[in-house]
Amino acid sequence: MAVHKLILDDVFDDVTYTLVAMHCTLEDYRLAFLLNKHLKIRLARRPKDLDFNKGKSNYSIFEWKDEKQLTTWSLVSNTCKTDSFQEISYDSLFDNQEKITKTTHLIPEYKRVNYFLKIENEFSSSKEKYILDSILRISQIATAYSIDTIQLKSKDNLIFS
Repeated sequence: MAVHKLILDDVFDDVTYTLVAMHCTLEDYRLAFLLNKHLKIRLARRPKDLDFNKGKSNYSIFEWKDEKQLTTWSLVSNTCKTDSFQEISYDSLFDNQEKITKTTHLIPEYKRVNYFLKIENEFSSSKEKYILDSILRISQIATAYSIDTIQLKSKDNLIFS
């Protein structure tokens, strides 16, 4: 009897995506609105955020599946801030707790990036350039650029399904 061996690397290489990094100080819903307006897309907030580290890190995500173009657009926050309280050991009339804010990143290699726009589909370079130019026309976005996903160490964090 013959043994058949499947190699999973061949299956996952077909899925290609473009990753755009964006630097801005906007709230996630406001950025999604501006991207919808300028790119003529329909990003909507997912019912549940991306959950990493068993509920310790939640990242907001907006998504739109374009059935005509067979494209999935995902806008995800790169930063998650969590607050915790620590007891202070000295005696005082006031509250004996200190607030500690911890910041975690979805893609640790790009700590200064605020948001990522992941576009799952094969684009020609002209389409990718058009999308990037449209994003850069938004005055509230300081800068945006494409990221080479092959060089990315934490690309497993970009699997949103």
